[in-house]
Amino acid sequence: MPLPLPPAALDALVARLRGAGCVFAEDEAALLAAEAADPEALERMTARRVAGEPLEQVVGWAEFRGLRVAVAPGVFVPRARTALLVREALGVLPAVGTVVDLCCGSGAVGLALATERPGTRLWAADLDPAAVACARVNLGGRGEVLLGDLDAPLPGVLAGQVDVLVANAPYVPTAEIAHMPTEARDHEPRAALDGGADGVDLHRRIAALAPRWLRPGGHLLIETSVRQAGSTAAACEGQGMVVHVVHDDDLDGTVVVARRRDAAS
Repeated sequence: MPLPLPPAALDALVARLRGAGCVFAEDEAALLAAEAADPEALERMTARRVAGEPLEQVVGWAEFRGLRVAVAPGVFVPRARTALLVREALGVLPAVGTVVDLCCGSGAVGLALATERPGTRLWAADLDPAAVACARVNLGGRGEVLLGDLDAPLPGVLAGQVDVLVANAPYVPTAEIAHMPTEARDHEPRAALDGGADGVDLHRRIAALAPRWLRPGGHLLIETSVRQAGSTAAACEGQGMVVHVVHDDDLDGTVVVARRRDAAS
């Protein structure tokens, strides 16, 4: 139940958030009041938000495709644009399919796929122990969550058996991290942001490993940016895959979709 705040106290909270640079101060104030158990908790949460911590880490969850996804402090916060990655993956995922989610973070992508396609067999992996712990909470037994770098922890039995491999790998060029908003730069792990000199280092690695895991005709989907889509697509084409790029203006999302050729093609 929302913490009841007198109008003057709510106005003061909104002003405090707006002064800290929160663009949607009214909405954030309402959410903080809804999540706080008492005035002392509200003050602690407000102080964290004013100091620049992401709202989702402060309240402990993020909304993603209608799901409430737990987000622990220091874990990458799911972005709305990543809904495009889920949408495109659902478009090529069989009713009973096998999915690998690399750089899974909180597990939001895998959770959405397993929820919207209940027959999904899911493996997720991340190299950050905090993210893996968070993803295990979110998936709640609906998939295996493994700790390790990219595909290193995947069981060998999956080789050549994966229908869809999804990756929201970091794609911010190293030099641009310093110019990101403080809530990302200072409160999300650098490994979840840093994509190397041109932002495509991890995409190249994922494109190179994908053919080992995908079944013939299986798909690799990588979230990227408009600026980097060409380089991401080229990395996939270099591995012999058939590639197209999808962009959604409303979500401000871009996804490279690559299909492993089957024997006939």
